[in-house]
Amino acid sequence: MPRQDTLFERFLSPFFRTFLIDEPALQQLKAEIDWPQATQRFQRSDLTYPDYYRTAPFHGIAAGYLTPDAAVTYDPITHYVLPPGEAIVRQALIDAIRVQSPQRILDLGCGTGSMTLRLKQTFPQADVIGLDLSPHMLVMADRKAQAANQSITWLHADAAQTGLADHSFDLVTAALLFHETPPTVTQAILREGYRLLKTGGEFLILDGNQQTLRFTPWLMDIFEEPYIHAYAEGSLDADLGRAGFGAVQTTPFWGIHQVTRGGKPIAQATATPCPPEAANDRKLEREPATGDWVPMPG
Repeated sequence: MPRQDTLFERFLSPFFRTFLIDEPALQQLKAEIDWPQATQRFQRSDLTYPDYYRTAPFHGIAAGYLTPDAAVTYDPITHYVLPPGEAIVRQALIDAIRVQSPQRILDLGCGTGSMTLRLKQTFPQADVIGLDLSPHMLVMADRKAQAANQSITWLHADAAQTGLADHSFDLVTAALLFHETPPTVTQAILREGYRLLKTGGEFLILDGNQQTLRFTPWLMDIFEEPYIHAYAEGSLDADLGRAGFGAVQTTPFWGIHQVTRGGKPIAQATATPCPPEAANDRKLEREPATGDWVPMPG
């Protein structure tokens, strides 16, 4: 249940409930789903929830995303809190993709699958996986994919320790994830993304504009996300660099959002002795140095 002491619950929630959200419809949706049975389809018995995730009241809801309340309210709330519009903001990540015709895409912290679904619709030939720690969110994600007649794999796992194979994805994305993770977890997720990407692949992140958030603490306080202040004080550019990514770039979008990109560099080949007369030829054959980034070929 929502915490009554949050600014959102005291001031914004009544407005949302009165003018924007059909609360009876959400209650009916929650009631019509057999949550124990529905979550069992996705829930891994061997998964241990990290302490930060298990105890944090994301969006002011006790038990955070591990509840039906969070799962059924996430979409209607998000629809109104991403100006100028959720679809426009999510499209900013799609428009930033440089990898040509990715064949395998992983969406970390996929939540109810809004970005995952958009990725599948943009790249219908791709094998798209949405990964999240909450089986309740995956229930809603799967309902949306079925309604859109899209085949997407949903995986109940920790983005910092996915268990997926090395070098197995062309594109890894994370939308609205890192403002909800402590800095140490952010860094672990980025390292995991680097491990999962093929050489020349890219990691794309959509989230709040860190510079804007630093100068608008009142904006962060409204929703009282437990880790958003640490996120605002950090730098995803620096975090990606520490994880090994090259060609890192952040582009502000509509003032309060940002899209951050990092590419997995093509490592320079280890030098081997060669006769002096072959040196010039070897220079022409050499791959770009670490830190340079070339998108995966289509």
